[in-house]
Amino acid sequence: MLVLIVAIAIGLWLTMISAWAFQRWVGNPGWVDVFWTFGTGIAGVVAALYPVAAHEWPTERQLLVALLVAAWSLRLGLYMAIRVGTSPEDARYVELREEWGAGFERRMFLFMQNQGIGSILFPLSILIAARNPAPGLRLADWLGAAIVALAIAGESLADRQMRRFKAAPDNAAKVCDVGLWSWSRHPNYFFEWLGWFAYPVIAIDLTGAYPWGVLALAAPALMYWVLNHGTGIPYLERHMARSRGEAWRSYQRRTSAFLLCPPTRPITTRTARRPF
Repeated sequence: MLVLIVAIAIGLWLTMISAWAFQRWVGNPGWVDVFWTFGTGIAGVVAALYPVAAHEWPTERQLLVALLVAAWSLRLGLYMAIRVGTSPEDARYVELREEWGAGFERRMFLFMQNQGIGSILFPLSILIAARNPAPGLRLADWLGAAIVALAIAGESLADRQMRRFKAAPDNAAKVCDVGLWSWSRHPNYFFEWLGWFAYPVIAIDLTGAYPWGVLALAAPALMYWVLNHGTGIPYLERHMARSRGEAWRSYQRRTSAFLLCPPTRPITTRTARRPF
């Protein structure tokens, strides 16, 4: 088991070094997110399928968990690769460039290595879920699968709504407040966070037969911190406040920052007309 953990740590470290080198070469830090998603996905699949004992086939639970990780990684990684390859630099990295100035690349390298080290909690949570020794597949396993399916569907819907909003020429200087974006300023982040609850749901055994299961809560806890206090919401909102001004502040007053909640005042007919 120690060999697996060390191998995952080295793999994530090498992934983030490669990501830094690639983003510097192409001049777009957004590729870091693509490398991270695929790297974490591969590490998660390896962790899920790693044999419990020598020459032993993966269990049904290991196969299910590996499938869930692969589905998440492929959907998000491909979406981000297309977006990064066809769009201007992500607003979060624009903010970091301005904040770090001439030291951007050096600080970016150090930041990414810290990200690689911290990210080991994600495949470890996946490993803990896959190793739940309960025989066969339980209701909790299928509930975990349903959570991942809901998270992927919700994040895909939020991405599609934002893409459609931006495609309209008259929305160029406006704030997207349609569909899920009228219930949360960052519904895509909310569903990304939600998806990581699948692994503690699969891992935790309420009978106490698998006490290690509770450690899988590390994944959603870390993801919440990254999105709400790391390089997610704070940098993006700072950029939006500068670029959209009062329109953004008005949107902030009526819309939840993260969790899905009804807006505090009715949205207009224009924004409610075509949420999908």
